[in-house]
Amino acid sequence: MALRFTLRNIFHLLLIFLFGAVCYSLLEILWRGFTHWSMAVTGGVCLCSVYGVEQHLHHLALRYKAVIGCMIITTAEFAVGCVVNLVLRWNVWDYSDRFGNLLGQICPLFCIIWYLLCLAAFPLCSLFIRFWTADKTPPQPST
Repeated sequence: MALRFTLRNIFHLLLIFLFGAVCYSLLEILWRGFTHWSMAVTGGVCLCSVYGVEQHLHHLALRYKAVIGCMIITTAEFAVGCVVNLVLRWNVWDYSDRFGNLLGQICPLFCIIWYLLCLAAFPLCSLFIRFWTADKTPPQPST
């Protein structure tokens, strides 16, 4: 499936981005009691990435897509964390006290959390794709 930048596709990506930004912000508020605008942007970008993986790798089993999604989100979290926390010193988060952390920006606990969230995010993205393409038959993942 080739990536086409039609007005409709851009609108769909904007909706996915906004949904990811809002959902991530709400999850973070529930978890920590507050959030930061940089996390909303990161959440939107991450859900757009997960959506792209679902579009192009829908045939993979959910557990493999969740691993890919976990790696995408962890990489984004590390990159954003290095900028906002280490370079800009905004101190949005600090995982320095967490086991296995890397520069206080990522840790194994949150990798597991991202994996579990991806187990819900990929089926949700599949629903969006089916709704927007009017293809009502779910993709058949391999096991």
